[in-house]
Amino acid sequence: MDYKNAGVDIEAGYKAVELMKESVKTTMRPEVLGGLGGFSGAFSMESFKGMEEPILLSGTDGVGTKLKLAFLMDRHDTVGIDCVAMCVNDVACAGGEPLFFLDYIACGKNVPEKIAAIVSGVADGCRQSGAALIGGETAEMPGFYPEDEYDLAGFAVGVADRKDMITGENLAAGDVLIGMASSGVHSNGFSLVRKVFEKELTKEGLNTYYDELGKTLGEALIAPTRIYVQALKEIKAAGVTVKACSHITGGGFYENVPRMLKEGTRAVIQKDSYPIPPIFDLLAKKGNIEEKMMYNTYNMGIGMVLAVAPADVEKAVEAILKAGDTPYVIGRIEAGEKGVDLC
Repeated sequence: MDYKNAGVDIEAGYKAVELMKESVKTTMRPEVLGGLGGFSGAFSMESFKGMEEPILLSGTDGVGTKLKLAFLMDRHDTVGIDCVAMCVNDVACAGGEPLFFLDYIACGKNVPEKIAAIVSGVADGCRQSGAALIGGETAEMPGFYPEDEYDLAGFAVGVADRKDMITGENLAAGDVLIGMASSGVHSNGFSLVRKVFEKELTKEGLNTYYDELGKTLGEALIAPTRIYVQALKEIKAAGVTVKACSHITGGGFYENVPRMLKEGTRAVIQKDSYPIPPIFDLLAKKGNIEEKMMYNTYNMGIGMVLAVAPADVEKAVEAILKAGDTPYVIGRIEAGEKGVDLC
């Protein structure tokens, strides 16, 4: 009897590490010390020693049940982007620059090529956000997960000078809300998605082309979460102060927008100020989901909301476009009870 007889293939683990090395190398930053394979990842603080008061920011998350789609489609190269996005977007909307990322993959059976594909997506997300992938863990857990399934989670660490943090404390009535377009459903609400499309969750169903989507259902649903780090960097470089910012994740508008507000301020968002991606219309219609529940569960086409002074709107919009994202002026801040109105 040995470890392999118990279901854990150490040699497969070694092969997976070799296959992922090239992807990981593409994420390196000058501050990274050492290489892949050590017991810990090392990152020099030299680059931010010049900050007046450097503050470390962190975010952790997973991909959730969106992974079920990856299993059905046998496509594993995009969910890593989702994992990184969920973490680095949280760091960025607090004013931080993501520095490094670590991932955790738990699987029923280590198939090196599949693990390498997952990590290639993680590396892609890290490149998009400028974060170094400095470590991770692949845990083969036979009997705990089915052989063809896995879970994926991770965490990011970033830094900001305290004076540059986005806190909402200077938010005022009259400030303008700008939304940045999402790439689709992102990585939240997939338990409901899977319930609505229960009959379509087959290879044939997911490969079915929908005219209203302009693509197959599977392509629309598995589209990776948009990463907004570069857009926020461009806004800062343009000299614009982001007064408040919210990453629209689980809980949609009703839960996330109030998190960016200070007491005595209220967000008013115009629902017709931007186009809602057709995947949400299809989801609502097929699932008979009422409108408020849609806005309380999904991003509805806006992945990040930020507040700026009226005089900075034009510069902010130009900066977002420069980063390759799509901005919409979607509302304003008013005096009132802390919360959000969608009208």
